[in-house]
Amino acid sequence: MACIIDKFSDDESDLELSGSTLDALKSFYAERDARAEQFAKLQAEAEERHALNVKLSMDAFTEDWNESQFWYSDETATFLAKQLLADATPTTSIAVISAPSVFVQLKNLLNSDAYKDKPKPKLTLLEHDNRFAVFADEFVFYDFAQPLKLPSHLKGAFDRVIVDPPFLSEDCQTKAALTVRWMLKSEETKGEKPKIIACTGERMETLVTEKLYKSYGLRTTTFEPKHARGLSNEFYCYANFEVKPDEGAGAETPEGKGWTLRELGWKEKEGAATAAAAAA
Repeated sequence: MACIIDKFSDDESDLELSGSTLDALKSFYAERDARAEQFAKLQAEAEERHALNVKLSMDAFTEDWNESQFWYSDETATFLAKQLLADATPTTSIAVISAPSVFVQLKNLLNSDAYKDKPKPKLTLLEHDNRFAVFADEFVFYDFAQPLKLPSHLKGAFDRVIVDPPFLSEDCQTKAALTVRWMLKSEETKGEKPKIIACTGERMETLVTEKLYKSYGLRTTTFEPKHARGLSNEFYCYANFEVKPDEGAGAETPEGKGWTLRELGWKEKEGAATAAAAAA
């Protein structure tokens, strides 16, 4: 046995990490420590802002375009959040899937004076970016590639959902829709259709309205979401409910315009009408 141990020790003494391997290890540990430090900083900032009743900001969460992260403008995120909160009760449950800027505005609204005496619904954020774990129990890690790999208590638990799938592919859209259907309460449970908002690219329109969410009555709305840093793809908002204009808001604001639901095939009809008018 001693002989074997001595031989092992001799072999072990010959093992040396190459310079490139050492550099890679140092880089790995440096990145790990930086992520831990950033997480602690974000968590402390979120807790401090909540305690001081200070608005949260998406500026703390830098967009990562490689992860297809494109935050909404504050105006868009706030408007969408208001629609999710409209007529909510303490028993209302709202899920935000891959739309963290809307979740942040939901938090801001519920913490504002305007909502001080209003019911506080339950919020849940499903997100792939672990930086948002600073929201503790309201955060659930989400990978669209595994659409049902979620805590079992989320099944059939939500009255309202907003979803913004990270990629403009049929696979991503379909899996995100599977998550939405799995999480929503049934009509039998609610006595009414749950509210759904889906924000995604224009080229997903037929898939969204005529296949994935057809049974829920989703249609293209007249509201056009805006992104903080712009977006090259044409972006639509789809929903299964209308929003009446707020007469007390500015006529050019999203609240002042509200939104209506477009008919299926609206684009072709508008195109035909435009062509006919031009030919007349």
